[in-house]
Amino acid sequence: MSNAHDPRTPVTVLGLGAMGSALAGAFVGAGHPTTVWNRTPGKAEDLVARGAVRADTVAEAVAASPLVIVCVVDYAAAHEILEPAGPRLSGRVLVNLTSDTPERARSAAAWAAGHGIDYLDGSVMVPTTDVGQPGATLLYSGSRQAFETYKETLKVLGGRAAYLGDDHAMAAVYDLALLAFFYSAMAGLVHAFALAGAESVPAEEFVPFTGAIADILPPLAAGMAQDLDRGVLRGDQDNIVMEAAGMAHIIEASVDRGINTDVLAAVKGLADRTIAAGHGKAGFLSIIEEMRKPSAKG
Repeated sequence: MSNAHDPRTPVTVLGLGAMGSALAGAFVGAGHPTTVWNRTPGKAEDLVARGAVRADTVAEAVAASPLVIVCVVDYAAAHEILEPAGPRLSGRVLVNLTSDTPERARSAAAWAAGHGIDYLDGSVMVPTTDVGQPGATLLYSGSRQAFETYKETLKVLGGRAAYLGDDHAMAAVYDLALLAFFYSAMAGLVHAFALAGAESVPAEEFVPFTGAIADILPPLAAGMAQDLDRGVLRGDQDNIVMEAAGMAHIIEASVDRGINTDVLAAVKGLADRTIAAGHGKAGFLSIIEEMRKPSAKG
């Protein structure tokens, strides 16, 4: 077994879907002895051709390496794979890069602790094509010792390897929160394409102008975060009444062109309730009070 700080630390990857294959490929490409297992053995063929070793069983795969990575569809699938191999995993480091909820991350950590497994929960915040790149971000939480021991090895998967603390759920919390931002933003972008396209504007001609919006997001987010942490919902640069009026114009134009407005109507609903609650002079961030309330059951 190699020294944990040796860049050639043996690694096992369980699960060879698109992301699992990308993770294993990064290790192989970096020269790590890499053992792989998948329920459908044929998915390992390309990796084996590149130098990986295919294990016939999970137990065999786990026994091959001090560091075991699992990446499958959800925690139920991960548990189904790992449960029979629990005793074999004892004394090893298990990194679960499967995406799921914070509650399931904590349950998985409890299971691992009961089997003597040093456990890290994690999230991959980039598409498969970016895995293995210096700028790729992966998030980890749980065992600090495991992270510090294998940090250099984990950086093979992405140079921006962030440790979020000893609460195993934190990687999942960040993952889901960031994806909430991502999916909402993507829906907005699709709406923009639809609205511009309704006036025969080609998407490729429109897209360069999206930078005018995208470029303001990082400093805007930083300012909003500072205000939020200080409990300030100021509206000196804008206010939610102005924002709601702008949204109403977009909705009107979209309806006139037969474009679905469900997403933006939901945002305007939050704004309208915020105004009704007496916060019309506050900025857009003020909708967080309505966001913190449960969705109406319908």
